[in-house]
Amino acid sequence: MASLTAPQAPPKWNHTPEEVLSITKQALAQNKAVSDKVAALPEAGCDFETVFAPLANAETEAQVICEPLGFYQNVSTSKELRDASNQAKVLQREFDVEESMRLDVFKAKAAAEKNLHASGAWEKLSDEQRRLVEKMVLDDKRAGLALPEEEREVLMQFKKELSQACLDFRKNFNEENGCISFSLEELDGVPDDVISGYTKRTEGSKEVYDVTFKTPDILPIFKFAHNPATRRAAQEGYEDRLKQNVPLLEKALHLRRRIAAMLGYDTWADYITEVKMVKSGKNAQDFLDELEAKLRPVGEKERKILLQLKKEEHEQRGLPFDGEFYIWDYRYYDRVYVEKTLDLDESIVKEYFPVSVVVPTILKIYQDLLGVKFIEIKGDAKDVWHPEVQQFAVWEKDAKDESAFVGYCYLDLFPRAAKYSHAAVWGLLPGYELPSSKRHYPLRAMVANLAKPTPERPALMQHDDVTTFFHEMGHVFHGLLSRTKYARFHGTSVARDFVEAPSQMLENWCWEPKVLEKISSHYKTQEPLSSELMDKLIKSRYVNVGLFYLRQLFFAKFDLKVHVDKEAADYTKLWNDLRESISLVKGGKAQPGQGTFGHIVGGYDAGYYGYTYSLVFAADMYATVFKKDPLNPALGKRYRDKILLVGGSRDETDSLEDFLGRSPNSNAFLEEIFGTVATASL
Repeated sequence: MASLTAPQAPPKWNHTPEEVLSITKQALAQNKAVSDKVAALPEAGCDFETVFAPLANAETEAQVICEPLGFYQNVSTSKELRDASNQAKVLQREFDVEESMRLDVFKAKAAAEKNLHASGAWEKLSDEQRRLVEKMVLDDKRAGLALPEEEREVLMQFKKELSQACLDFRKNFNEENGCISFSLEELDGVPDDVISGYTKRTEGSKEVYDVTFKTPDILPIFKFAHNPATRRAAQEGYEDRLKQNVPLLEKALHLRRRIAAMLGYDTWADYITEVKMVKSGKNAQDFLDELEAKLRPVGEKERKILLQLKKEEHEQRGLPFDGEFYIWDYRYYDRVYVEKTLDLDESIVKEYFPVSVVVPTILKIYQDLLGVKFIEIKGDAKDVWHPEVQQFAVWEKDAKDESAFVGYCYLDLFPRAAKYSHAAVWGLLPGYELPSSKRHYPLRAMVANLAKPTPERPALMQHDDVTTFFHEMGHVFHGLLSRTKYARFHGTSVARDFVEAPSQMLENWCWEPKVLEKISSHYKTQEPLSSELMDKLIKSRYVNVGLFYLRQLFFAKFDLKVHVDKEAADYTKLWNDLRESISLVKGGKAQPGQGTFGHIVGGYDAGYYGYTYSLVFAADMYATVFKKDPLNPALGKRYRDKILLVGGSRDETDSLEDFLGRSPNSNAFLEEIFGTVATASL
């Protein structure tokens, strides 16, 4: 294995800001040259090989060059490089808008499609080639190319403005660096190892601790701080941290309404869902309404129990009790309930999940299950964008020659200033077939923000962090193990309301005793979780599940409502009102939390419902295939061949039916939550 040479070298990460922009411009110019050539074809010369294939290849070649350059904005420590990367992304998006509105290219595609059917060549195309044609033609319809010229020009301007508003929103999101300060007394209840990671300074005559709004810092305040005033201040600061995004979101929603109307769609939600499994905004709304109706009684019962816990604790601590359950109470009393009913202390569980053990063990589980091998590449610092980044070459498990090469994987796991603040996977390079018939291999980068070591302890992970890591690695493998002819269908290039399902399915491994035993190792004793602690942890999975999913439905319903409504609204009021009515938690003063809702500008507009929608498929896949033997490589191969391999090269329903051996249903999902089999709309 060690002597094998990958057929494709990994990229270098040593660009200057000037190079980022110049290389991007050059790549876009090359792409445009191909479009110009296609547009100049006579109608009779338009077919698959002269129109669709070169356009698809040119788009992919530009993507291969531009995606890594646009990635710097999420991970680079250099503000100049981040700014250049952001500018490059603006250039790329503006170019994409302009290309999508080219009438001359649209006419060439229309002529090619007509000629394919007229000549009988359509039947000779492969299924994936036919799907490519259908998708590219639908792109043109959705781009508004059937509109009159004056309307097309207005539409293009709207799209550019929308793109810029979304980019500015995300830039603010990535570069948010605020904090809130508390005294040691105000932090009462927060674990010492967490407090030791905060920056301590003197303010006047007292010492204070600066708590950033990054998850590893702020979440322990919500979960552990005994003083409700501390939790409230943290919550309000957290919700208020991106208020500058409020006008950007208003602008984006206004532009989306205008664009949808111009394209002949009733709402932006209908426009977005047309190419998803759910098919329409109404179907998405019906799904959410039906699920909310089922969840509300469960959530109300859970709220009543947590409110009683709050009453008892306030009496014990001599605190006033007003009979209300606030948003800053939810995570705190959820934890208290788990500790009281299951005698489960998260801070003790965390001691069993050191990053140095969990990460390589999870990688090994995936490798064994899916039949691949990770080989770490040690190289010059310029080979990666930051010294902490790990770089891996991925091979088939029994590789004998370069044909067994799979691709590259990067892990960037720890927080730092100006880095993307959550966990996500970027498909920096797609896998596809080159015009020469050789393969171009994929590259996936996982960015996370795991807790760093403290002076007292190594880096430790909450069980939630373990689950998130397992989930995100699912996206990595979807990108690595897909093998399609065209980059357009590679890996996670599936319907947005299915894309989470494979990774959500894989979260189940983190609740399986045999897996927990493998990945747990106490940082002092190296002992795995005891069977007693493991049993308590597994039982905690569905504690307060009604309130958890009602919170998810709040996000989904806010997202859907703002993309269904025909008129603008007071979105701060809507955010706070919907949260209270759906999540069953009261707010304090109205906070502009919608400014923190990154999904709404990050590709999940009118699509947040998809997280829960895809959970239905995830539960069905796991219960039907993997539950009986989750670490079985034969089942891993079935999953690899029928879900991962095909990517988006066929309808997601076909992949699901192939994997399950039948049509998907919601029984497993509802049985998980309610313990009974029921039926929900799909």
